[in-house]
Order: sequence, then C-alpha cells, then structure tokens
Amino acid sequence: MLGLPDHILVAAASDSIESLPSCEATNKFGASFETPSGRRLVKPSDYMELISCMKPNIWASLADEVPAWVTEKRNKVSVDRTLRWLDACIALDVASGTNSFGVIVGGSSLEQRKLCATEVSKRNVSGFWIAGFGFGESIEERCTLLNATTDCLPREKPRLVSRLGLPEEVLEGVAAGIDLFDSTEMQNGVLNTTDGDSTKINLRATTYRKDTSRLVDSCNCFTCQNHTRAYLNHLLNVHEMLAQILLEIHNTHHYLRFFHSIREAIKVGEFDLFRQEFVKKRRTHFAAVVV
Repeated sequence: MLGLPDHILVAAASDSIESLPSCEATNKFGASFETPSGRRLVKPSDYMELISCMKPNIWASLADEVPAWVTEKRNKVSVDRTLRWLDACIALDVASGTNSFGVIVGGSSLEQRKLCATEVSKRNVSGFWIAGFGFGESIEERCTLLNATTDCLPREKPRLVSRLGLPEEVLEGVAAGIDLFDSTEMQNGVLNTTDGDSTKINLRATTYRKDTSRLVDSCNCFTCQNHTRAYLNHLLNVHEMLAQILLEIHNTHHYLRFFHSIREAIKVGEFDLFRQEFVKKRRTHFAAVVV
C-alpha cells in the first residue's frame, strides 16, 4: 500500500468477497467474520489499532451487518451495536473523525434503517457508509431502503454504498444520491459497457479453445489489445492467477467508462434520460441473447 502514494486507501472491516459478516457469531464485544483463516472476532479496540497503523484516507466504522431474513428484534440489536461501536471507534480515533465514515445498517427494516441513519448523522463523521445490502433483500426492497436511508442524511457529506455492482443497481444508487460505490462485480467475469452490453463470459467453453478474437471486438483495454479468448481460456483451465487479473483489467476499463458517462450525463442535466436509455439497451441485449 505504501507503493501507491497517488491513490486513495479505503479501509473497511470486511472484504466483501472473502470475509462475509457472520451475524450468528457476532456478540456485544465485536463483529465476527468468516475469513480464509477461520472465524475471527474483531473488537473496536482491535479494529482501531489496525486503522492507526494503516492510516487510510477513509475508514468505515465497525458494524453488525445482518441478512434480510432476521427478526425485527435482531435488526434493532444490529443498530444498537453498530452505534455503540461507532462511538467506541470515534473515541479511539487519533484523527478525531477526520477520515471516518459511519456505517449504516438495519437489515430489511425500514424503521431501523432510518433510525440508524439519523443517529449516525449526529456523530462526528466525515461521511456515511451504507452497508448490509446483498444479503437476501429483493431489488424492490433495496430501492426502498436505500432511498429512505439517504433521505435521512445531510447532503453536504459523501455517501458510499457497498455490494451494489450491477449497472442497474449503480444507476439506482446515483438516483438515490449515492456518491461512491464499493463494488465487486468487476472481479467476477461480468462485462459491463456503456452501450448497455453485458455478457456473462465462460471462457472454459470448448468454442474458445481456438478462438483468437478479443473478449469484445471494439474494446481497447490492455487485455483485449494484447490477449485472445483462447489464451484466457487456457489461463483459467490451468488455474493461473493472471486470468483473473486480465479479466479485472477488462472489466475495470468498462466500469470506468460507465462512471465517466454517468458524470457527463449529470453535468448536462440528462442523467434520467441516460439511465432510461441504458436500461432499455441492456434489456434489448439480454432479450437478444436469450433468443
């Protein structure tokens, strides 16, 4: 990390790919995570010790994230714990909240989401990290919860949401007032382009073994300019780490184009039109693929 002085370092308690929250093992002392090295309980004091060593540009407070199917009582407990841990983290923060993002939870409970957002906004934080999505809620529930949460937050501070990665979800987030996204979709082999084209690539397919074409003919990313589908198919079949790296380069390229288009549409006051056209093209593409 020290070799990236020109980049922003963001620290959060969980890796959304490898270390998913384990709400059953979480207790009043700290949050529990299933990691590649086994289950680990992280207390606010442990977490802030790591933060003080890493010195990130932004860090999210410790939180008790719960899935959509838990009871209202468990949702309330998650909010109470998250607020208590936030206060503990702030008390131990040597920078006095300068780089802190308060985490907002509450599962699928609209009431608890609003309560948590209102209470976190009263704390000395620099922004807000809206968490707990991607754990069983429907798309309709997610939109309602996201809008209700952002309505309770001050506009002058940035809002970040985690685990919303599909283009349609990103557009919903932007419409709800989200400024930043913590997404993992670019790492799982999904191609996303600004013209609405999205294809799930299975490079292990037999048809790709002698395919010397690019992943996308019109793409000018490093991967498409230098490597073929056949080569990527080979890398995946031999479990070579380079395969995932090349796919991430390709998908990151398209995500950056996607976000650039969003910003340009916002600048000229045409975001709603851009959103409608993008979703329409995506649906048309998927319909063509199915046929």
